[in-house]
Amino acid sequence: MSTHTQSLWSRIFSTDHKVIGMQYLCTGLVMSLVGGFLAYAFRMQLAWPGASVPLMGQMDSAQYNIFVTMHGSIMIFWVAMPVLLAAFGNLLIPLMVGADDMAFPTLNMMSYWTFLFSAILIIISFFVPGGAFGGGWTAYPPLSANGYPETIDFLGTMGGNLWIVAVFIEFVAFLMGGINFIVTTFNLRAPGLTWYRLPITVWMLLIASLDFMFSVGPLIAGAIMLLFDRTIGTGFFNPEAGGDPLLFQHMFWFFGHPEVYVLLLPALGFVTEVICTFARKTIFGYKTIIFNSIAAGLLAFVVWAHHQFISGIDPRMASFFSITTIIISIPFAVIVFAYIATLFKGSITLTTPMLWALGFIAEFLIGGVTGIFLGSSAFDIYAHDTYFVVAHFHYALFPTVIFGGMTAITFWFPKFTGKMMVPILGKIHFWFTTIGFNLLFMPLFFVGLAGQHRRIFNYSAWPELITQDLQNLRVVATIGMLIICFGQIFLFLNIFWSLKKGKPAGNNPWNANSLEWVAPSPPGHGNFAEIPTVYRGPYEYSVEGSEVDFIPQNQPPAKS
Repeated sequence: MSTHTQSLWSRIFSTDHKVIGMQYLCTGLVMSLVGGFLAYAFRMQLAWPGASVPLMGQMDSAQYNIFVTMHGSIMIFWVAMPVLLAAFGNLLIPLMVGADDMAFPTLNMMSYWTFLFSAILIIISFFVPGGAFGGGWTAYPPLSANGYPETIDFLGTMGGNLWIVAVFIEFVAFLMGGINFIVTTFNLRAPGLTWYRLPITVWMLLIASLDFMFSVGPLIAGAIMLLFDRTIGTGFFNPEAGGDPLLFQHMFWFFGHPEVYVLLLPALGFVTEVICTFARKTIFGYKTIIFNSIAAGLLAFVVWAHHQFISGIDPRMASFFSITTIIISIPFAVIVFAYIATLFKGSITLTTPMLWALGFIAEFLIGGVTGIFLGSSAFDIYAHDTYFVVAHFHYALFPTVIFGGMTAITFWFPKFTGKMMVPILGKIHFWFTTIGFNLLFMPLFFVGLAGQHRRIFNYSAWPELITQDLQNLRVVATIGMLIICFGQIFLFLNIFWSLKKGKPAGNNPWNANSLEWVAPSPPGHGNFAEIPTVYRGPYEYSVEGSEVDFIPQNQPPAKS
């Protein structure tokens, strides 16, 4: 290898998909600490209103709204998307399709640095005059638009502008990445790797990329229009100037609801690989999972207005969106049943990745079922904007982002570092996170049904919401949050210890069979000594005596 390729400059500004994937992953993990701290601060305020919050002091109403807004924004746009889609899309797609790199390596490198610039902007927004944006992560006008002097001082003009610009830039970065994912999957597959031999993870990343690229346009346009409303006095969303604030809601949720599946589909792909590997079974219904994922990706574009049932929507349209919302649950129910069928009579090994995969299935089912409740306009009118919605939302996204993300991190850590993680630390991290998560969000279903609204700083003005029972639930939820925070110590301890003193992993420590396990651990530049030829699908296995084992994709069929 030349001296140039070893230079610090070439390492930082690398075009190697593995380096870029790690850059996305590390940036997402750092941003998760920022988003997690914000959640810690406002949950402490909700449990003990007016008390001094350790590490930050007393919180006022403006800070509370800023922290809630920025927590949601950071965790969705700067944690979930870079970790689930960008990081593992970069790390896995070329290796899983047998390619030496992405189709457009330079564009790939530009994607990360554009994303990093957006992350820096969102952090800077905390320190500008007026503070960061505080109008909710959905940025609904009138809370986010000029022309409303009673709110604009509270929001902070510069912080809001930086929020909009940062989101816009981040979307540009992911459009660059999405082009690479799609072209690489279509054009750089190894010989013999037909569409029905692709690992389901690649299918899921491909569908997620297509969903993102087809849905993000209206929100990019909406962000530009909103910025113009705030800076040059246009009136796209100002009724006094002939605009309509509901227009922004449509533009946001036309992207916002497909975004849920942009995050969910990669997590389903990771869980598929882990379940098959540690149940030692072929996936049940390979094509069924693929077709249902494609159906869900298409249906994602016709369910967005269930977020607007209390916005004055025509009841006939409300019925349409209720029906499509319930219909879109069917493909995911089929996928979960396929997982259960795969586990049935499997030779299950409860490794750390398998615990995260099984935890994902169990927790996500709660989010899915409560989503059907909210898909009914009659129930949603009562529950909208309460903590019931917050609980549902987190039971859908926390399993997706945290359980799905940790499934991937713990499963592929040996491949990309060459070191094994410490199993006991991984399992301690899993149980602290799982117990804390349920303690945090399960009580919120009950306070939400009691009528607790989600954007109120202090409930003392509502006597019916300061009963001892409801207060106890808020305290339990905050204790759950503290348990989650404590549990993450074991994750970072495990990562740093394993990188320094972990056992050598070998090329295939899990005895899995997709193409990435053929490459060295960690893979070198170019991934493979020579491009492999694929002879079979990724989930075929054989039984020899009492041993159940996968047949590698690149192993030719045995001669009779």
